[in-house]
Amino acid sequence: MVNQSLQEALEATGFFAGGEPAAGVRLGQDARRHCRGRSLQPDAVWIGKSRLTVYFKNVSKRPPPRRVAQWQRDTWNHGFAPLLWVISPNKIDLYNGFARPVDEAGADAHLLCQFERVESELDKLDTMAGRLAMETGDFWTRPIAASIDRRSGVDYQLLSDLAKLEEDLLDENLPRSDAQALIGRAVFTQYLLDREIISAEQLQELSGYDKFAATLKDIEATSRLFGWLKDVFNGDMFPQDSLTPKACHLHRVADFLEATDPHTGQTTLFPYQFDVIPVECISSIYEQFARAAPVSRGHNSPQGDRTPVKHDVFYTPVQLVSLVLDEIMGDLSGKETVLDLTCGSAVFLVEAFRRLVHLRAGGRRVTGALVRQVLREQIYGVDISEAAVRVAAFSLYLAALELDPRPQRLFHLPFDPLIERNLIVGDAWDDHDALMVENKRRKFDLIVGNPPWSDPGRQTRALRRQRRGADSVQETHGDSINFARRTMDFASATTRIGLVLSGNPFFSQGDGKPTPARQLVEMLSPLTLVNLSNLQDWLFPRTRLPALVLFARHRPDASPTTITTVQVPWSPSSAKTGTIDVSPSDMMIVSRENWRRSPHMLKAAFLGSRRDLALLTRLNEQHSQLKNELGKIGTAIKAGLGGIGREAHNAEHLWGKPFLDRESWVELARDGGIPPFVLPPKLKNFKWKVASRPRKPEIYRAPIVLIKEYFSMNPRPVVFVADRDVVYSDAFHGVSFAKSNCDAGDILAAILKSAFAAWFLLMTSSSFGTWMRRIKVRDLEIMPIPDLAEAMNNSSGDRIRRLVRRLSERTASESDYEALDEAVFDLYGLRKSERVVVRDGLFRGSWQWKDGREASATTVSNQHLLEYASILSDAVGRWLAARQERHMRTEVFDLPASSPVRVVRLVLDEGFVPSPTPKVVTPEGNLRDVISRIGSRLRVQIGTLLHGQRELRVHGRSEVVMIKPNARRHWLGVRALEDADAVILDSWTGRSA
Repeated sequence: MVNQSLQEALEATGFFAGGEPAAGVRLGQDARRHCRGRSLQPDAVWIGKSRLTVYFKNVSKRPPPRRVAQWQRDTWNHGFAPLLWVISPNKIDLYNGFARPVDEAGADAHLLCQFERVESELDKLDTMAGRLAMETGDFWTRPIAASIDRRSGVDYQLLSDLAKLEEDLLDENLPRSDAQALIGRAVFTQYLLDREIISAEQLQELSGYDKFAATLKDIEATSRLFGWLKDVFNGDMFPQDSLTPKACHLHRVADFLEATDPHTGQTTLFPYQFDVIPVECISSIYEQFARAAPVSRGHNSPQGDRTPVKHDVFYTPVQLVSLVLDEIMGDLSGKETVLDLTCGSAVFLVEAFRRLVHLRAGGRRVTGALVRQVLREQIYGVDISEAAVRVAAFSLYLAALELDPRPQRLFHLPFDPLIERNLIVGDAWDDHDALMVENKRRKFDLIVGNPPWSDPGRQTRALRRQRRGADSVQETHGDSINFARRTMDFASATTRIGLVLSGNPFFSQGDGKPTPARQLVEMLSPLTLVNLSNLQDWLFPRTRLPALVLFARHRPDASPTTITTVQVPWSPSSAKTGTIDVSPSDMMIVSRENWRRSPHMLKAAFLGSRRDLALLTRLNEQHSQLKNELGKIGTAIKAGLGGIGREAHNAEHLWGKPFLDRESWVELARDGGIPPFVLPPKLKNFKWKVASRPRKPEIYRAPIVLIKEYFSMNPRPVVFVADRDVVYSDAFHGVSFAKSNCDAGDILAAILKSAFAAWFLLMTSSSFGTWMRRIKVRDLEIMPIPDLAEAMNNSSGDRIRRLVRRLSERTASESDYEALDEAVFDLYGLRKSERVVVRDGLFRGSWQWKDGREASATTVSNQHLLEYASILSDAVGRWLAARQERHMRTEVFDLPASSPVRVVRLVLDEGFVPSPTPKVVTPEGNLRDVISRIGSRLRVQIGTLLHGQRELRVHGRSEVVMIKPNARRHWLGVRALEDADAVILDSWTGRSA
């Protein structure tokens, strides 16, 4: 029975619908089971598809600040809840769940806003933070969310505090490895005490004190306690040779646990509740310590081993772990074995362990014997770092204690050892005894992990080739492909694989030969590739490389001849919340044969739509590649010189010529006002005697079309036409034309400066759109291009040349570029719908910069919706025009700009009307009323369907309704074309939604 006051509040904000909780909402005991808080017993909880959580606490009267502060502290320690709602008879208060607690009476410091329980105020609350606002991510664009920062969450704060603790221990001359071991013991022991696995009485018996901080201030008591823990955990957490640190080190850790400033002696609130913090959170943040290794500064260095070596193995966020395991652990028995060849601190193994235990239990009560059996027989990991493996043991023991319904039994039943039995310290390329059965490599049911992405270096590569022969591939884009290939040694034909890899090898164009990435795909099909490059800034901020998840053999019914691609979109909420959201509209299936034939089609499948792929296919079939067209007139694209001043080759033949390099461009761009296509007259002269790559002198002869290697805050490439000889550095690519072909140079420059080139490079280039704003020679060479000889002699080419010359005389306006684009479209013979695809490609290309991304998330205007509706109506109307019996009327619902979603409706009417004009209509009631009426009329639970999906298309007998988030990127023209295709297909096949 739901409290009436709570139900009214939830109904007013969409968390309750039709007398039932909406998707993701849990009530009563079910809600309380989700929260392990010490004082917070939520009456309801909403859990998004990506684990984002909102807690609701209903009270009969407004509680005192101290009580709310305790609830907010529980919410913060939970780690996934940005909001706590406190619902009282007259008010609803929203608190920041990611804000670090300050003191027992400081709840008001984290009060975001307050709403009266009257209709107008509840409507505001619904718009700002109701279920639709949370589902669509619209909440995070609101001012209310400005102060909610994931970096103030428990995981970031604990990592920061532990790092400071480590620094203080190092300042007290404790070696880094011992400092990390001490911190690990402290966190582990405090966890046991907070969970009451060790009670205050038992701690008193073991150490003579009932508080851990007091124990740490007594070196003999600490030695007794740590010695007992070492026996219980078989030395895995506490090595046999580890010594009890000095008193000053123990006192500093005690200060940390008591929240005492070691310099002032002042005490503040210790915010951490290790019985509430998710185990995987403790495990994953501690990975940072496992990956810090000392570097020697010499015997006389006062810093000792203070400076860590930078490793190319990165912190794996728990959200990414969930994404991987959600995909490969569906429909399992729970008896499967799991291997991670680069396990680090076991973030993958911990979560897999937890899930396997629950699967084995099958809904029955979990037993301690089952927990220990799964840990002993089904979980395996390897890592080259001993520190990482000890943290892995720490993490798995924590998870086992969390799962065990009677963890106190560890006093009588020590854990089996994990290190060198389940967790192996060593090279993943070695055959370890624990992974062998009857002298053969053991086969595992699940293989997971986040292997290193970087190039291992020449010596390591040579050593592997000695051990493994030709099986170790020469990978120029890092080492993750080799690690993925190594997993195959432990995989059977049915092994499910989920690996986080560098996306570089998959986006590379190669030289026409089979690439290591393609060979891997051939080995592992059917498979799914998930591109995470849009989330790079927060997911893996320490690397510029794009992240990609490879799933293999996870869907036995999938066709082995296809690849499923998933493009995880950027959103304003992803970085703020640390969430990864994927919906069906982000997925596309491509033919493996098409990838073999056209490697760039894989990247286009990630960044584009079916319309983009169709246009690419048509252009590739109808036009020759630029490399071939240039070859016909005796020229080619060349990279400029490199290695200026390096002793290699004589460059004196270039002396005195105008020189364009990256520094020159920066100076020119700083001056501003450079017309397109014009190479400024004032360039410095080349004055170096040698260069490692001076190139042949003929590539610098005018006329030259110069293309800047890197984009400049705009998806249109930077293009010059030089009418004099110019030496250029490798920051530019150039095409030198014979003077008789100078008109071809103007036409090529126009194409490269147009929206067409921006779209094509976004869809196909090896780096732009995924990890770098860069254009490579190979990216340009494969561009389909009309016959240049013909273009020099037809009306389209003549029009383009006139535009280039006119634009060379002034700074171009937006209308100038639009005219240029249309002329290039005419040259290619693009259809009306294809021009929509390419224009939107220019806008999509701008998303590689901050301003463009933010523009993609801005609220959509009625004018934008009318443009979308017009394209949609036109595309569907062409299909209906074949019989000329009916037409499609299009309506744009005039909803408030603050609405989290927008609605467009197609209505099928009798009688043929060519090109009907879309209209704006004013619906009755608010957004929830509109959604409710649509759902009732079309007999669809729209609220349920919207859970975890950003876009929804609902069919009725004579209408189709489009419901999408209120963000510009969801209502582009190319999306209208895709939606039209889907509407026609659904109508043809008789689908209803």
